[in-house]
Amino acid sequence: MATLIFFFFISFIAPLSSSLEHHSHFTKHGLRQNNTSQQYLEITRPLPFTDLTPSCTFHTLSHDFGNTMGLPPVSVAYFPPSNCSWTHVALQFNASSNGFQSDRIAAVWLDGTELLRTSTPQSTGNGVFWNVTKDVTRYSSILVNANSSLSVMLENLVNDIYTGVYHVNISFLYYDVQNMNVPSSSSSTNRKVKLENDVFVDNPIITGVNNLTSEYDKDKPADLIIPIISGNGSEGFWFRILNESELHGQRVIIPSNTYKAVLEIYVSSHGYDEFWYSNPPDSYIEMNNLTTRRGNGAYREVLLNIDENLVGSVVPFPVIFAGGINPLYWDPIVSIGAFDLPSFDIDLTPFLGLLLDGQSHFLGLGVADSIPFWLVDANLHLWLDINCALPCEVQAKSLDSSTPKFKIERSSSFVGLDGSFEVEMKRKSKFSSWVKSTAGSLTIKVSRELKFKNKIKLYQNGTEKKIKQKVKEEIEVRVLSESGSTISKTKVKRKYPLTITRKTLPSREDGTRLMLSNLDHKWKEKEKSKGYSSISLTNRQQCNAWMVVQDHNVLYDGATTQQSYSYEGEAGCYSRVISAVNGKLMNDIANSLCAAPLTFGSVSALWHQYG
Repeated sequence: MATLIFFFFISFIAPLSSSLEHHSHFTKHGLRQNNTSQQYLEITRPLPFTDLTPSCTFHTLSHDFGNTMGLPPVSVAYFPPSNCSWTHVALQFNASSNGFQSDRIAAVWLDGTELLRTSTPQSTGNGVFWNVTKDVTRYSSILVNANSSLSVMLENLVNDIYTGVYHVNISFLYYDVQNMNVPSSSSSTNRKVKLENDVFVDNPIITGVNNLTSEYDKDKPADLIIPIISGNGSEGFWFRILNESELHGQRVIIPSNTYKAVLEIYVSSHGYDEFWYSNPPDSYIEMNNLTTRRGNGAYREVLLNIDENLVGSVVPFPVIFAGGINPLYWDPIVSIGAFDLPSFDIDLTPFLGLLLDGQSHFLGLGVADSIPFWLVDANLHLWLDINCALPCEVQAKSLDSSTPKFKIERSSSFVGLDGSFEVEMKRKSKFSSWVKSTAGSLTIKVSRELKFKNKIKLYQNGTEKKIKQKVKEEIEVRVLSESGSTISKTKVKRKYPLTITRKTLPSREDGTRLMLSNLDHKWKEKEKSKGYSSISLTNRQQCNAWMVVQDHNVLYDGATTQQSYSYEGEAGCYSRVISAVNGKLMNDIANSLCAAPLTFGSVSALWHQYG
């Protein structure tokens, strides 16, 4: 039994058939208990405009998600506020629960466009609450639409064991940002226009080549968003991908005056693939007569096709839900991305020569090597040449659309329950196109290199396990003038390494076993843009825990989680160091000065000075 427990991780998962996960079939005797409701938090930087007073607030939804498994999303009417001047919008997701409950996946869509994917903390019966505030300005083109429908899905199970009901409130906060150093979400010049219902929004009208190219790599909100979703949303707007042979998507016709296109992908892994980065090959499972279905190796990649052609891919950041790996880690600090799962952008501008032919094209999403199941959908962001009134057409031609270079190597060696498994993947692509609009003729070049490596080792008859994974990605986007000179250039480098170690010591005379675990994962990103300041982000968590287990009872336990967060960019600087021991916050120091970021080594002195 010890080897089976070790093999499944301390997450102790008994899979269900839906997107929800039951993580713990261990009874927790003698564990720490709180007498009051506990706030859970994900560490990230404050939005640069949320210190301002909102111009207006729209409380959209209040709902209790009880026994909602298998039910369609809850939908309510959305309409933009009248007599309100705004340039930026934040979505506020507030939730609480009493009673015992596992972690659940949830999402928020506006007319099928996903705005937020999130998950819930585990509740031990004393009550939990948490808040998520997300900048949703990039969705401005749908946030201005009246008579829209906001849909929220949170599949939950309530019975004699799982008694927690999730009380959810969602609001939109609208801000009029003037003379602030707010990056990315808006153009560098905050022009506003007043609509008929007295709503002010950013004016997307193109006034010249310099304006167009500067906003190309500053991600001015798109003029149109087309959701790539499943059906009518009766089972959620996400596609449920069960295996690698499935390709889900929809056919789209994009406007003929489109000059830029970006596909934003939302993705999360569940069921037998929730911990895909830890899965051994099927041969190991079969040779050892294991009953687990968590196999097919440890390589996964979300693939994007246009018609029959592969045009992009994503190795998703391994978000760990609050019951995952070891639930003791995530009390009260949840893992990176657990409350606001990251989305991933793929620039499709080099393919406008194909997409602007007036015909419908199939945008398809799949997951390489996947097993049940993954939840995936996407938003197609389109920027339009407003000066080119329809039926005017933007002209585009693909200059380089070769198939991405792909290489994957796998190795496996084991004797009994001990062994090692390694998979290494490299993917490299270069795409370019010529785009002519009323702003002039431009050449867009997008290059991308992706490296993935995963290694799993098992020792001591499978009672010791180490997982080490590295993902590195480098993306460069260049915009060239008609003469060939570089107008803008953006380079993004991203890394997210993950290391997990597990050990189960032999049973003692009293039948108890000691289980030890460590986790170290990080999101590191740097962006450099010509004409703009660089942006750097490092977010790292280091966790360790122990449990004394007898049969299926946890008798004693302990856990420590440390996290360091550092951001430097156009919106200034922010760093924070926080730690929790046995479910209680011990240190929490934040700094918004542009100096050397806080580290675990420096936090002690600061704590004594200011704490």
